[in-house]
Amino acid sequence: MKTSIFELFKIGVGPSSSHTVGPMRAAREFALELQRSNTLERVAGIRVELYGSLALTGHGHGTDRAILLGLSGETAEEVDPASIEEKVAQIRGRKTLRLMGSHEVPFEESCDLLFLKDKLLPRHSNGMHFTAVDASGNPIHSGVFYSIGGGFIFREGESISAKAPLKAPPYPFSSAAEMLKMGDEHHLLIWQVMLENEKAWREEAAIRAYVNRIWEVMRACVARGLATEGILPGGLKVRRRAPQLKRKLEQQNPADPLAPMDWVNVFAIAVNEENAAGGRVVTAPTNGAAGIIPAVAHYYTQFTPEASSEGLLRYFLTAAAIGVLYKENASISGAEVGCQGEVGVACSMAAGGLVAALNGTNRQVEYAAEIGMEHNLGMTCDPIGGLVQIPCIERNAMGSVKAINACRIAMREEDEHKVSLDQVIETMYRTGLDMQSRYKETSLAGLALNVIEC
Repeated sequence: MKTSIFELFKIGVGPSSSHTVGPMRAAREFALELQRSNTLERVAGIRVELYGSLALTGHGHGTDRAILLGLSGETAEEVDPASIEEKVAQIRGRKTLRLMGSHEVPFEESCDLLFLKDKLLPRHSNGMHFTAVDASGNPIHSGVFYSIGGGFIFREGESISAKAPLKAPPYPFSSAAEMLKMGDEHHLLIWQVMLENEKAWREEAAIRAYVNRIWEVMRACVARGLATEGILPGGLKVRRRAPQLKRKLEQQNPADPLAPMDWVNVFAIAVNEENAAGGRVVTAPTNGAAGIIPAVAHYYTQFTPEASSEGLLRYFLTAAAIGVLYKENASISGAEVGCQGEVGVACSMAAGGLVAALNGTNRQVEYAAEIGMEHNLGMTCDPIGGLVQIPCIERNAMGSVKAINACRIAMREEDEHKVSLDQVIETMYRTGLDMQSRYKETSLAGLALNVIEC
């Protein structure tokens, strides 16, 4: 285990963790490298080349805006979503940008930010090449970065896997089998294993505070999504539905036994409409799947009698432990393995997390997580118009309901199940590698090809 809950759940902005948050981080890191090497003042121009999925769907995912903001020194966690339009408009109007907010250089997007749709870099489909030049046009510094899903990035020459932490955790695991073994040997539940490992790197108070923080950001995102009317940006003219659905639910018969499922749908839709609008969200583990973890958490707090703050802690820590397994053994990038690596992983995380919140056993957690992925295997990533709207928004609602159902199935089972979580993670990864690239966040196939944009 090398990945922390602080890394898996990132606070950022929509619409995409791999196409917005990752490129923003990469652009800022490149600008920071110039600053650290004392070459920032020599820079007379910046050239950025985008490859693969970033080039094919970057405009719809806001990659161009993310690059401008990152080079300017903005972070996805701190930038005010309401200020983004003005900041980007100023850069485009002046045709200059201030590297790290201080050193101004000319920047003409038509020639300095290139979307190379027919080219790929070797390590990952989400590749970026940054070059800084002096007044004579000579290169000063360059760097290749990859955005590998969930806002994670790595630089050419580095390992794509997570870096080993400075201090080894007390209960390391690299598979679900090892995670269960740790629990058995030390008489710990999965959330306790995760908490003790996190405590190797931070104080428990800081861990609990961060869980509370991401929950507050999720709650605020749901509230904004339920209250905000209008049309989503991007040209598809998709209407925000969450406010109207909320009003209808408030008027329906409260005795309807499936009313909780209706609310789960609305919670997930609210989050992903906010994400599509570029609002503040938590990558969980990606932006495209950001609605599932909060929707299921709202289900737990609003529709289960035993809900508590400690239950939420169990939920998030257990979900994170499951997310770590996917991040370190497979992929959470739609551009690499399709939507099974985003919505499928989030469904798996939420299913296992809900079992833990409801005081299920470790094996019930593992079973629920396995069910959550097993029935998302093979899901393609085919956003219409390259926008994180159709089918992404409704897909989060479906993933949320699946997660709750997976939890209910698992908690009523006592015998060993036939397919393990490790096996389904390996299957997901191999399926993703076998999937044709046009079904992996390129908008060249599936719904993106067969539905007229209107």
